[in-house]
Amino acid sequence: MPGANIKNYLHLHFIVFIWGFTAVLGKLITIDALPLVWFRMGMAIVLIVGFLAFKGYALKVPPRALVIMLLAGCVVALHWVTFFKAIKVSNISIALACMSTGAFFTALLEPIWYRRKIIWYELVFGLLVIGGLYLIFRVETAYIAGIMLALVSALLAAVFTLMNGRLIQIHRPSVIACYELGAGVVLLSIYLLVSGEIKPGFFAISATDWIFLFLLASVCTAYAFIASVKVMKHLTPYTVMLTVNLEPVYGILLAYTILGGSEKMSPIFYVGASVILIPVISNGILKHRENIKTRHGPRGS
Repeated sequence: MPGANIKNYLHLHFIVFIWGFTAVLGKLITIDALPLVWFRMGMAIVLIVGFLAFKGYALKVPPRALVIMLLAGCVVALHWVTFFKAIKVSNISIALACMSTGAFFTALLEPIWYRRKIIWYELVFGLLVIGGLYLIFRVETAYIAGIMLALVSALLAAVFTLMNGRLIQIHRPSVIACYELGAGVVLLSIYLLVSGEIKPGFFAISATDWIFLFLLASVCTAYAFIASVKVMKHLTPYTVMLTVNLEPVYGILLAYTILGGSEKMSPIFYVGASVILIPVISNGILKHRENIKTRHGPRGS
């Protein structure tokens, strides 16, 4: 039904808006990136376990799928740590612009992951992305550490996406999230314990930070993860791709609106960010057209 599609489309935009707001929360929360992610994942898993218990969903999954989920959870934990660290040492605009390269990394890794040939235009788009990054590197020399961390985060996001690609087709999103968040919490807990960072003052967090952490864990993590997969089942991959690519746009606009001058960048930065975003969107459009041709065959057949 057209009405149902519009509803799902608007819901997806709301979810992407939430993802953009995640970066703003990461900047507003005053604690460091690693404990921030630990609290985020820990609080989110409590909420998701409660949701699973309420729905009566079983947690049982095949051993092979369980191993992939646990590994994916470790990857997403590292992805979030590097992402929020990039925001802390630079700003939201830098982190989100560089995170747009995640689609480029996915295009490079897909041929290896799915054992297919590299497509020529992916190489062209890759060169454009590198050109956009070069412009950002050239003018934003004060944020080199943030740029490098964001690029590592984008690469980890691409790996996580590929690992989750098939799991989502078979298993419940909430079950996947439960195992992945649990694995991430265990990984970060081990590091925090070994490094001696869990001290008496570890939980001494301001009331404002607790509120922001709860929003991050509940709305931006537990809700957004489950709702996004549900919505994506009712929309075409093309629609999803175009909408999700608006995340850095929403995030940068929100950051500038809420945080003001600290997010104002040089004109060349926005040129570089556009150079990165345009091939990412173009790649999705071409992929969509190829999928249509594959499903329907050549005209006249």
